[in-house]
Amino acid sequence: ALLVVAAQGRILAPPSLKLLSDEMINFINNLNTTWKAGRNFDENIPLSYIKGLMGVHPDSKNYRLPLHYHTEIPDDLPESFDAREQWSHCSSIHLIRDQSECGSCWAFGAAEAMSDRICIHTNGKVQVNISAEDLLTCCNSCGGGCNGGFPAAAWHFYEKEGVVTGGLYATDDGCQPYYFPPCEHYGTGPLPPCKGIKPTPKCVRDCRKGYEKSYSVDKHYGKKVYSISQDESQIKTEIFKNGPVEADFMVYADFMSYKSGVYQHHSDDVLGGHAIKILGWGTENGVPYWLVANSWNEHWGDKGYFKILRGKDECDIEDHINAGIPKEAKAY
Repeated sequence: ALLVVAAQGRILAPPSLKLLSDEMINFINNLNTTWKAGRNFDENIPLSYIKGLMGVHPDSKNYRLPLHYHTEIPDDLPESFDAREQWSHCSSIHLIRDQSECGSCWAFGAAEAMSDRICIHTNGKVQVNISAEDLLTCCNSCGGGCNGGFPAAAWHFYEKEGVVTGGLYATDDGCQPYYFPPCEHYGTGPLPPCKGIKPTPKCVRDCRKGYEKSYSVDKHYGKKVYSISQDESQIKTEIFKNGPVEADFMVYADFMSYKSGVYQHHSDDVLGGHAIKILGWGTENGVPYWLVANSWNEHWGDKGYFKILRGKDECDIEDHINAGIPKEAKAY
């Protein structure tokens, strides 16, 4: 096979290698790079569905929250950090969600980090799953719903309008659980196959039947929302002090086949921008990484998680970090 070597000396897959193909998977594994590839998606799944998962609208870079700068970096910033261990009593931190047939990652990364932070800043007294559904359907300034949105705008909406609670599809979790049922990424399982991106559901300012609170009473608000600079120690400090953050990055074709290890792209084929939640960091075999939760269900990747090269702005992962402090927080 022809090897394409990028400017920085990284070997890239030849353009002839098809997305999701066994050839792509074998190419990565034969490189002996910092990560292993495997099958997450059926090879024949429509490209429109795969690209549609990348729900960070290209215009989102124009939507910036005010920068919050940590003037003091803690001396005790650990070599490795995992929010699931640090705040193990917070159930939301352990949850992997599923955006299904909708480019709603921008709402998911936000809702996940908001949920975690409400628990963290109330010392576990308030444990809710914030509704990606409410953000997706009712935030008019957030972009195009299932066709992609602006992560920063989701945080702005949280501060100004508030977001209700709501967990996974068809659960009794919160006011507005997720509308779209999960679909089968690979093989023939109990779920219907993933076919393509669905239209955005209508905004319903109401809770599900049988829920004990009204929509307006169920709203949770951000006290202060902001972005964090690209500086690695700033991002670490923010996570260490305040909890997981939302970030977004450029997805290359090989990422779809990630299984384990520390991801760095070996493909030049860009699929789009994708929003996720960073919940920690560490080093694996001497390679520094960010620990990230994805929203493609727990069968994707490493039980729903992935690690990505840290400190080198890999795939622009350090460019757009958004976060906030919940209203519930006692003191900031």
